[in-house]
Amino acid sequence: MATLFDNRSGQTPPSSGDDAGRGPRHPEKRHRPDTPLVRKPAWIRVKAPTSEGYLETRSIVRDARVATVCEEASCPNIGECWSKKHATMMIMGDTCTRACAFCNVRTGQPAALDADEPRRVGAAVATMGLEHVVITSVDRDDLADGGAAHFAATVRAIREASPNSTIEILTPDFLRKGRAADLVIDAGPDVFNHNLETVPRLYLSIRPGSRYYHSLRLLERVKERDPSQFTKSGLMVGLGETKEEVMQVMDDMRSAGVDFITIGQYLQPSRKHAPVDRFVTPEEFQALDTIARAKGFLMCASSPMTRSSYHAGEDFERLRAARRAMLVAGDA
Repeated sequence: MATLFDNRSGQTPPSSGDDAGRGPRHPEKRHRPDTPLVRKPAWIRVKAPTSEGYLETRSIVRDARVATVCEEASCPNIGECWSKKHATMMIMGDTCTRACAFCNVRTGQPAALDADEPRRVGAAVATMGLEHVVITSVDRDDLADGGAAHFAATVRAIREASPNSTIEILTPDFLRKGRAADLVIDAGPDVFNHNLETVPRLYLSIRPGSRYYHSLRLLERVKERDPSQFTKSGLMVGLGETKEEVMQVMDDMRSAGVDFITIGQYLQPSRKHAPVDRFVTPEEFQALDTIARAKGFLMCASSPMTRSSYHAGEDFERLRAARRAMLVAGDA
């Protein structure tokens, strides 16, 4: 049976969603009825992180005063990734203005942006010697540009501090922010990732603050403005979607030019979050991988423990190789 760890305290997240000394983590969920926690199958197992590499990465992150989605979202892969000095840094604070039913990131009113954060992130990337870095953020609907300029500044700071690092960004949707996303695209990340998360039918209950077709259009906009950037998007399964709906989302992504799709099992953070509808078997994940590649994705990562930035560095190298192979084949 898997256990998800809240690495700020070393304890399993409480069902109330409270953080010590900071009040309710998810105030909008406090009065919801508890949903059942389904026993996890044998193929989903996570060990408590204890390795020397994990502790070293945690020390660097603390010293740099940067947040990570690995901790804030209680990612089950944190022990493996941090032991390899792979961490997904989360900018613009640790408090999100959205209240998605699947997410364990704190919700509420965020603090003002820290103007020094881009420099600190760049310095942390250089200190860790990262060949490939993933930068994500909370949603910042309170900002006029949704935080786009801050995202762009962070990309530029990493380029300056660690010019040989490749950069992957996992962005919010910049909903109702006009052309703000163009600032991020023009900063020139190597990979532009924005997750669709689930199928359109489930958006109202799972991702109520977002709009499926707006997110799809954002990914399409990246390819229109800079065709050289890789685009990437992810889905969770086990929320009640059908196989046919997943296949339709794949078609929508391909129509938007998405290069890389990730598919992973939804794991319920607490009794106040959306329940797991079912656990998808490893064989089904393998079948989805085969379908995705047949539909023309350059890369697919599909497994129970797959998350957006899981093995991101290795996958980026495979992605570049797949594009080169496609270009060679096209010239033949």
